[in-house]
Amino acid sequence: MSTNQEATPSQHSNEPHGAGVASKLNWLRAGVLGANDGIVSVAAIVVGVAGATPAVAAILTAGAAGLVGGAISMALGEYVSVSSQRDSQRALIAKERRELVEQPEEELAELTGLYQSKGLSAETARAVAIELTEHDALAAHLDAELNIDEADVVSPWQAAGASALAFTIGAILPMLSILLPPANVRVPVTFIAVLVALAATGTTSALIGGSPVLRATLRVVIGGAIALAATYIIGSLLGTSGIA
Repeated sequence: MSTNQEATPSQHSNEPHGAGVASKLNWLRAGVLGANDGIVSVAAIVVGVAGATPAVAAILTAGAAGLVGGAISMALGEYVSVSSQRDSQRALIAKERRELVEQPEEELAELTGLYQSKGLSAETARAVAIELTEHDALAAHLDAELNIDEADVVSPWQAAGASALAFTIGAILPMLSILLPPANVRVPVTFIAVLVALAATGTTSALIGGSPVLRATLRVVIGGAIALAATYIIGSLLGTSGIA
């Protein structure tokens, strides 16, 4: 019996319980979604232009503009969003640190109450609160009250760079698919390459998020196909009418 009890703590040692696991998964998911945006956005641009004109220079110019503009837009949006999140986290951490200095007894009582609300008895909750406070009071309160880890405060520059990189990587595929093949097959090749890539990103995103793979993949692929078809039709109509 004692052997089994001793083995219990290590039975799930292979599971990721680290504080940064959720953050890493979110980063990975954001990267996949950023790549997906790059694929669809730039593919729609180059396919639309290819529908209007077979000129490689025009397709390349439009695709490059879409890639650069999209990457900058993604980076800027992510920087602003994450900067706001970081500022909020820092403000909460500073407030909690100040309260621990000015009101230590009240904060200990608050922490005890939080552990009681999780199901611990009053005596056990206070013992846990005291022990964690002695170890690292700020970390204990940030975790129990705010679900924040001071070491995991997000970096807006990292987020912006990762977003721009993911978008660029995704955008490269339709650029190559539209420019490398002969003119008579470049659009079908791009359609196929983009839909296959979207199926891959949709599957990856579903696996990361734990959602149904088939539904998520079909949603992304069908949406991408509609975007490509719509822009190609518009480009063809404009090219035929001579507006291009």
